Amino acid sequence: MKFEGIYTALITPFNEDGSIDWGALKELVDFQVAAGVAGIAPMGTTGESPTIIHEDHLKIIEFVAKQAAGKCQIVAGTGSNSTTEALHMTKIAADYGVDATLQVAPYYNKPSMEGFYRHFMTIADAVDLPMVVYNIPGRTGKNIDNATMLRLAKHPNIQAVKEASGDVNQMMNLIAAKPDTFTVLSGDDNLGYLLIAMGGKGIVSVASNLYPKEMNALCNAALAGKMEEAKALHYKMLPFFRAEFADTNPVPIKYAMAKAGMIKEAYRLPLCETSAAVKAQVDAAMAKLGM
Repeated sequence: MKFEGIYTALITPFNEDGSIDWGALKELVDFQVAAGVAGIAPMGTTGESPTIIHEDHLKIIEFVAKQAAGKCQIVAGTGSNSTTEALHMTKIAADYGVDATLQVAPYYNKPSMEGFYRHFMTIADAVDLPMVVYNIPGRTGKNIDNATMLRLAKHPNIQAVKEASGDVNQMMNLIAAKPDTFTVLSGDDNLGYLLIAMGGKGIVSVASNLYPKEMNALCNAALAGKMEEAKALHYKMLPFFRAEFADTNPVPIKYAMAKAGMIKEAYRLPLCETSAAVKAQVDAAMAKLGM
């Protein structure tokens, strides 16, 4: 499977009572498809997976897979800090017809590098579906080092990494050493332009929830080698990239989308609305982009 372009780390819209807003979810998926994104990634961190029970988690994946079937790639978040649990959800997601799964590094229990390796290999061996490993040590508590990632890259089903370590040196060294069959995607909007310039192939984006066309333009320009054009788009979007992480993701992006009239501003505890200062930063960034 070819991983290239913008993959939207889809938010999960809620009603005021915390229930899932299925109508809004349909509209969000249709909005992404109409903008021409390469793929949609439901049920990652941005989708508030930590506060969604497994039954609803799988219902959301099934819903998105049906709504976007044949229109873009579906990279479903089915990771867990329990290998058994991740394997269970991955098998079910495969039955729903997703194109690939996003597997976060096991969090909180902080396994050894060998533990990481066995975790991902167990899933890759058991389910014949492309896998994107998700490395985000700021949330999981531990970084997957390049030696381990390169071991994983030898498996035919482990085809990409969503790299959100924030360590540009690590990313550069991984790109230099990886096989051609393995793709590096940026897990941070603000590093997407730079990572593509170094040889990455796309961005798993939070900003594209609200600005899919703009993120597509940035990514496609960089992939086409139009680096001055891409750079200009990067700096145009940069205030928003900063604002969307001025508080815990996905709180700022959901505030921005609510302000744009796309969803209700609703979260599940322990996430809650952001401060007036962050809202002002988001407002200013949106105003600069003409919204």
